[in-house]
Amino acid sequence: MAEQKESSVLFSLKELMSLEEDRIKQEDDDRKRKEAAELQARQEAERRAREAEEARMRGEEERRRQEEQRVREEQARVDAIRQGEVEKARHEAEQQARLRAMGQQQEHERQLAALSQDKKKKQLTYIALGIGALLILGGAGGGFAFYRSAQESARIQALKDKEIAEQKAQLDKLMADLRAQNEAIQLAQAEAQSATTEAAKLAAQAKLAAAQAESKKTQANIAAVQSRGGGTPSGASRPATPRPACTCQAGDPLCSCL
Repeated sequence: MAEQKESSVLFSLKELMSLEEDRIKQEDDDRKRKEAAELQARQEAERRAREAEEARMRGEEERRRQEEQRVREEQARVDAIRQGEVEKARHEAEQQARLRAMGQQQEHERQLAALSQDKKKKQLTYIALGIGALLILGGAGGGFAFYRSAQESARIQALKDKEIAEQKAQLDKLMADLRAQNEAIQLAQAEAQSATTEAAKLAAQAKLAAAQAESKKTQANIAAVQSRGGGTPSGASRPATPRPACTCQAGDPLCSCL
């Protein structure tokens, strides 16, 4: 009887110990599940935060890229407008240069025509004077005087014709030089506008300044030659009227000093 009672007590203790172990195991399992759930929740939260940050960074990068694209497009538009203005100014400068060259050529031709008309008038005057002298003096003496007068007139006219021919040849050469210098100026202006480095721009500006100086010198020579065509006797020349100094900056396509 005592052994049975002891066995019953031992069974009860084992049962209690088993229940306690089950409880402890259950609590341990619950704790582990809770910790795993908390860890998963934390990892999920970290993942969502990381994805949100990556999405934010991608958005910032996309906005930055779009802003850079907008700035590039705006710069391209401004450059296109500036280039168009430069081209317009260059075309206007070229047109003005052509108009000035045409005007100078027309003035040159007008002066040559005036010289030719003046020569014909003088020829008629000399002939009329010779005929008048012949009629007045008459006879051999009158004929001799007319002959000497005609010879002197022919000599003077030959000198004038030679002077006119020399002046025309000189003006033609100067006009050709001026056209070549105007072309050199236009080329130097284009080189200065299209230069991509400071050294190239300075070199183009130096070429432009030299071409403008040559053009001014040629224009002064043209004016000096033309000033001798208004009835000035051969061998005498009037000084050319000096032009005002050019104040344009080198490379200015709107310079009016040409």
